[in-house]
Amino acid sequence: MSRHDCRICATSLRHVFLDLGSSPLANSYLRESDLDRPEPFYPLTVHVCEKCLLVQLPESGSAKDIFGGEYLYFSSYSTSWLAHCEAYVAMMTERFALGPASRVVEIASNDGYLLQYFKKRGVPVLGVEPAANVAKVAVETRGIPTVVRFFGEATARDLAADGQSADCMVANNVFAHVPNIHDFVEGIRLLLKPAGVMTFEFPHLMRLMSEVQFDTIYHEHYSYLSLHAARRVLADHALRVFDVEELPTHGGSLRLFVCHEGAPHATSARVAALETRERDAGLHDLATYLGFAKRVDAIKFDLLEFLIGARRSGKVVAAYGAAAKGNTLLNYCGVRGDLVRFAVDRSPHKQGHFLPGTRIPIHAPDRVAEERPDYLLVLPWNLRDEIVEQMAHVRAWGCKFVVAIPRLEVFA
Repeated sequence: MSRHDCRICATSLRHVFLDLGSSPLANSYLRESDLDRPEPFYPLTVHVCEKCLLVQLPESGSAKDIFGGEYLYFSSYSTSWLAHCEAYVAMMTERFALGPASRVVEIASNDGYLLQYFKKRGVPVLGVEPAANVAKVAVETRGIPTVVRFFGEATARDLAADGQSADCMVANNVFAHVPNIHDFVEGIRLLLKPAGVMTFEFPHLMRLMSEVQFDTIYHEHYSYLSLHAARRVLADHALRVFDVEELPTHGGSLRLFVCHEGAPHATSARVAALETRERDAGLHDLATYLGFAKRVDAIKFDLLEFLIGARRSGKVVAAYGAAAKGNTLLNYCGVRGDLVRFAVDRSPHKQGHFLPGTRIPIHAPDRVAEERPDYLLVLPWNLRDEIVEQMAHVRAWGCKFVVAIPRLEVFA
C-alpha cells in the first residue's frame, strides 16, 4: 500500500478534504540554539477516501520523528482534563466492576495522568508510551509501570506472553495518531481479554466539520474519525462498538466502548442513533467533505484582519497556550512575532522554547502581567473557560480575550 492509499481500505486517495500548505511538526518546539538552523516543513494536505470516507493525512513526519525524541506534550497540566479522567475512572470502575484482580492497560499513557486514578483505587495498571522522556515522568513521579514502545501487534503479543492481558484497555486521543491503523487495532484484539472492554476517545469528525475545527489537523493526527469509519476498521478485526458517549472534551469527542465480537456486552441503542445523526449530517456523502475547505478560508481572513488591525492601532497581542492546534492555526495563517509578540503556557517543559514555524517565544503565564498586552489570543479554545478563569486578572488593565474558532470573537 502506498502513502496515497487509504489506510483502512487501501483505495487510492483522489479527493482533497483540506490543503493547509506546509507546516512544521506541531509539537516540535524549538530551543534558542535551533533558531539559526533550518526547520523542516511537511505538506499538510488532508484527503478523504471515496469508499470508506476516512479523512486522513498521508504519513509525512514519521511517528519516530514525532514521538521518539523530546516530546513536550504532558497531559497533566490541564485541571479540567484531569477532572475528566478521574470521573472516567470512577465510572469504569463501577460499571465494569474493576478491582484488585483486574488489569488496566493504557495505550499512549503519557505522564500517568489517567492511570494514577486507577492505581489509587487499587486496580493494577500498565502504561504503554513511546516517548521515553514522558514515560520517565510517569514512572518516577507517579509510580506507574510503563513500557516504552509503540503499540501494535508485536507489542501486544509480547505483553500477552508476559501475562499482561487486559480486562480494560484505554486509548485517549491516540487512535488518530496511528499511521498503521490495522496493526494498532490487531494489537488491541490480541491483548484484550475475551470479556474485556476497550474505550477510545477521539475528536469527533462531525464536530470538527460543523464547527470548522481545522486547527486540530496536524501531522501527528493521521486520521480524523467518525463513528462510521471507526466501526469499519474495528469490525475488520472482529471488534464491536457496543456503546458510545458524546463528550465536550477537545471541542467535541466520542468515547467508544469496544469489545470482542462475541463478548457478552449488549449493544446500546446510542450506537445506531449516532450513526443516523452522522448520516443526516452528510458524513456518508462524499460531497459534504469536498465543500469543507471554503469554510476554513473565512476563519483565516477574519483572524488576519483582526491581528493586522491591532498592530496598525499600536495594540499588543499575546497568545495563551503553546498548543499543537495553535501551531496549525498560526502557521496556516502566516502569523509571526510581528503580529503575536509572545505566547505563555503553564507547562514548564515548553517555557523557554519557541513555537515551531512561527518562532514565537514561550514564557510562563506570569509574563502576561509583566507585559500587559491588549489582547490575549486563546489558542487551545477547547479550554476556553478554564483559561479565562485562570487569567481573569488581565481585565484589570483592559486586556480582552480573543478566540478564532469556530468564529472570531473578542470579549472581556
